[in-house]
Amino acid sequence: MQYIDPHIHMISRTTDDYVAMKAAGIVAVIEPAFWLGQPRTTVGSFQDYFSSLVGWERFRAKQFGIVHYCTIGLNSKEANNVALAEEVMELLPLYAGKEGVVAIGEIGYDDQTEAEDRFFRLQLELAKEINLPVMIHTPHRDKRKGTLRSMDVCMEHGLDPSMVVIDHNNEETVKDVLDRGFWAGFTIYPHSKMDSERMAVVVQQYGPERIIVDSSADWGVSDPLSVPKTANIMRQRGIPEEHIHTTCYQNALSIYGKSGQIKEEHWLQREAINQTELLEGNSVLRGQTPLVESSTAESVKR
Repeated sequence: MQYIDPHIHMISRTTDDYVAMKAAGIVAVIEPAFWLGQPRTTVGSFQDYFSSLVGWERFRAKQFGIVHYCTIGLNSKEANNVALAEEVMELLPLYAGKEGVVAIGEIGYDDQTEAEDRFFRLQLELAKEINLPVMIHTPHRDKRKGTLRSMDVCMEHGLDPSMVVIDHNNEETVKDVLDRGFWAGFTIYPHSKMDSERMAVVVQQYGPERIIVDSSADWGVSDPLSVPKTANIMRQRGIPEEHIHTTCYQNALSIYGKSGQIKEEHWLQREAINQTELLEGNSVLRGQTPLVESSTAESVKR
């Protein structure tokens, strides 16, 4: 089976991760704009970061046989630096229309401050204006309160719930999200958020409709193979293969496909890997023999 990881921070992962992910059946990834573990201090650092998401990281993934997409947004933690956030807001429209950008995100609440609320609302309006889906980060603290508030604000701004992914759900929030017509993303972490066993129980209880499995793997303790590993746990629990395909592949394609940027043909008929290629004079090579696939295109069977 093929998988999509629709929330993973590949800029902080290694090329070995790309190799392992491809071997495990991951054909495409979506990388949300996020924070780096410490605050950025100038608008130029945001500009360079956004450029890497639509540039180098997209190229690097391609060199290992995975199609890379991203979302663009001002994350909630850094929204609290108001002066800098105002500058970043001027950048967002310049990147939101780039090739491979499938949503505005990840945006929402962290400490649920006034500043976070202000910039969350501004970015929802941007998503409406350019007709992109939205990826929402729900807070680690007061999660249910923040999740309900996020959905309320989306409705206040007239967003169609079918265009919004509420991510980082758990058992406490899933029913509210599904009942209100939003997409429910679940992050599978080794030691926090959800784990694979709990995720399988959620799918058994609620079914596969509008449920999305992701890894959110980043610079912390996390696992870029969370999606295929969770799929295997689902199989062991007797969950139908159709439901696994829906939650670990099709739902992500359906919602983010509304951007017009992500299409199944991108990996079913992807370009052959050619690691001799350069991007602005740079390659992924570090002394190894470059991988060059013999065919000009690879038709991948599902």
